[in-house]
Parts: sequence; C-alpha cells; structure tokens
Amino acid sequence: MSFLRAAHAALVGKNRLRRIFVDVAPVVILTLIALSCATNPGRSASNHVAYVTLPQYGSVLLLNIDGAHGYISKGAQTPIVEGTTPTGLALLPSKKFLYTANSFGDNISLYTVNGDGTLTLNQNPTPAGSGPHSAVIDPSGSYLLVTNSLSNNISVFQINSSTGALSEVNGSPFYANASPSEMIFTHSGQFVYVTNPGLGTVTGFSFANGILTQLPNSPFFSGAGASALVDASDSFLYVVNPSASNPTLPNTTGNIAGFTIGSDGSLTTIAGSPFASVEGSGPSAIAVDPFTRFVYAVTPQSSASIWCFSIGPLNGQLTEVAGSPFNLAGGGLFALFDPAGSFLYIGNQAAHAIEAYTYNLDSGTLTLIAGSPFVIPVPPGKMALSE
Repeated sequence: MSFLRAAHAALVGKNRLRRIFVDVAPVVILTLIALSCATNPGRSASNHVAYVTLPQYGSVLLLNIDGAHGYISKGAQTPIVEGTTPTGLALLPSKKFLYTANSFGDNISLYTVNGDGTLTLNQNPTPAGSGPHSAVIDPSGSYLLVTNSLSNNISVFQINSSTGALSEVNGSPFYANASPSEMIFTHSGQFVYVTNPGLGTVTGFSFANGILTQLPNSPFFSGAGASALVDASDSFLYVVNPSASNPTLPNTTGNIAGFTIGSDGSLTTIAGSPFASVEGSGPSAIAVDPFTRFVYAVTPQSSASIWCFSIGPLNGQLTEVAGSPFNLAGGGLFALFDPAGSFLYIGNQAAHAIEAYTYNLDSGTLTLIAGSPFVIPVPPGKMALSE
C-alpha cells in the first residue's frame, strides 16, 4: 500500500471513530446525568439566599447558598435589637417581606427584603400575644399566623402585599389549647396543625378567610412532649415526641407519631405508630424530603444523631433505613430541605452552626457537604430559604 493510500485509510478510520463517538456520546452523557439525578435529586446550579434568626443577638443573619453544592457563606446581619429574642420567622412567597416572632418582645418584626437579599427593619413592630414562638404564612401569602406559647392562642394577621403591614383579623387571637408551639399549614392551605408539648397533643384547625376553627375531636394525642411536626403532600402528618417512652426499645427515648389526614382534616393514627429508631434519644426536629420518600428526625446534642425512615406511599408507615441513625455533630434545633430537594439543613446547637447534607433518593443515606458544619455567631433559632 502506498503512503497516500495508507494515509487515506487512516483518515477514513479516524472519521468513522469520530462519528461513532458523536452518536454514542450523548447517550452516555444522558445516562450519567440520569444516574446522577437518581442519587442527588433536584440539584440546582442557581445560587440563592436564606435567613436564620439569632435569638441571643436579637437579629437575623443573611446566608448565601451555593445552589450547585449547598455551601453556606455568611452575609449581612441585621442590627441587634435588645429584648426581642427572635425565634420563628416567615418569608412571604413573593420574597418581598420577612417576619420574625420575638419571644421576649411579645411582638412581630417586619423586614423589607432588598434586591440583594439584605434586610431593612421596619421600626414599628406589631404587637402579638405573650411568648410568640412559631410563625407561618398561608400558601396564598395573604395571612401570617403566630403561636403565642404563654397566652395559649394563635394570632392571625392579614398581610398588605404592597407594604407588608399586618392587620389582625376579627376574632384573633384564637384559642389553641395549652402552650401552642410549632405550627404547619397543609399544602392546600385548608388545615393548620399545632403542637402542645405540655399536653402531648396536636391541635387541628380548618382555615378560611383568616379564621381558625378548631376541628372536631381536636386536640389529637401524639406523645409526651410533642414539639415538632411536618406533613407529606397533605396525606400524612408526622410529629416528634421527644419525651415519650418506648417499651419495646429500652435504649431509645422519644418517637415519631404518624397520622393520616382525612378530607375533613381529622387525624387517624397510622398502623404501627409511634415509630422509633433502634438507638438515640428524644428527636427534637423533623423534615420530610420534597419527594415524600423519607422522614428525618434530629435528636438533641445529648445524643446527636439523625433518624431516617422510608415512607410507605400507600399507608404512611415508617421503616428505618439501613445505616440509620446517622451521626450528627451537634444538637438539632431545626431540620428543613431546600424546595428542590437537593440539600438537608440542620441547626446545630453545640457548634453554633448549620449542618448541610446531600441524600440518596434510593437509600436515604446522608452525606455531609464539604465544609459543613458552617459556623455562625450563636446557636440558630429558625431558618427560611428564599429559593
């Protein structure tokens, strides 16, 4: 074969290989992407911000979130306001205003959210009841609800969408049984559930036009110290009971009560409830991933672990996953997922920090994000994501 023929043959072969690569490469890349998404659901490259209350400082800290990796960096902190002790906070769906429930100030602070995510405090707080604790906004963004733990009721305010100003609705505050604490709306906005730690119960309400109406047979028994709750696509409600005993698991204190939510808002105990981990004590915070696959319950700093259960899609029953409980560096003050389901964030009491994890959609296994825990000045109160 001449040199030219040999060169031509080599070129043809090279072009064929190039065509094969061009045809096959997209398939390989799409396959790898699919596998990656199955392991790390909802990954988003868009950066966003979050806010966390600092009760000891009487202020709110801005956090910058790396959307691709979940990294947290500290941003601006609002000026300290003595005697407020902000705990609960709520961000309006429009992202224009943010509210904090000030437990020692017995009032609610209003912040305007600026274009860069920083906050400007309105100097005229709105009076609330005694010991305001948890703050939530209904899904329509029209009303702010605040539990008043020391006056045993819930204040309801209508929100001015233009100014953020609050106007208390007729009939507010509404009685919510003893020491109402954590509170949640169903996604439909039709029902509200509140924990009563001293009673070990959950008080349920229907909600319409700013009016809370306690449900028949409410409150519903959950367990000793009922302190945090979360729902899963309006089908199931899960409540952590940190002080409850588990006769069949003597090495564990505390459990998770599971309920089915009826069309009328009533709660029916799920078969097998309450659910508990094989070890660890007193879960104090809880979260459900946005895909309604797993429940994560976080124990306080004395045991420092994360329980993980898979959710039965038809009956809501919980089954502890392999490897659970997972290690946690410090006590859990709160637990929440970003809306895309990419990252789980946990308030760390012992380390004055926020821990960040990715999770596996198939197994529920948690992986600590590099650099976590992300240290902040003092223990966090509550956290809200702007994504």
